[in-house]
Amino acid sequence: MACSKQGRVLSVNISNKKGEKKHDIGRSILVEQSGLSGDAHAGFQHRQVSLLSEASIRKIRDKGLDVQFGDFAENLTISGIELFTLPLGTRLKVGNDVLLEITQIGKVCHERCHIFHQVGDCVMPREGVFAAVIKGGDVQVGDEVEVMG
Repeated sequence: MACSKQGRVLSVNISNKKGEKKHDIGRSILVEQSGLSGDAHAGFQHRQVSLLSEASIRKIRDKGLDVQFGDFAENLTISGIELFTLPLGTRLKVGNDVLLEITQIGKVCHERCHIFHQVGDCVMPREGVFAAVIKGGDVQVGDEVEVMG
């Protein structure tokens, strides 16, 4: 399946503590070389921002679980792009100013989350994408996301 080159931000999610579900705040600032302002996971590592596609969340909904944006601890929920199919190093333009670079696809899930225990599966370890903030700026629900290559 060909990957779309454009999508939209559906939610902008943060949490106060690591290990919690994130909640949609609608708008925030992506800080260069750090992450989403106010998020417990922001920092100077290679996983500054987490992204998950709406299609990935739909896979779990189709298994009968009522999951919401942010339940997988993703910072940005994106429609229209199968993020996990993009190669490392791909750059994404978000809104007018923000530039992200994909640094990791998937992650090791050391402790099975509540979603895995309820439906026997979780998409974040396979389809979650992590990125570094190359150029910071404002990000909000409705912003266009463009695959730059």
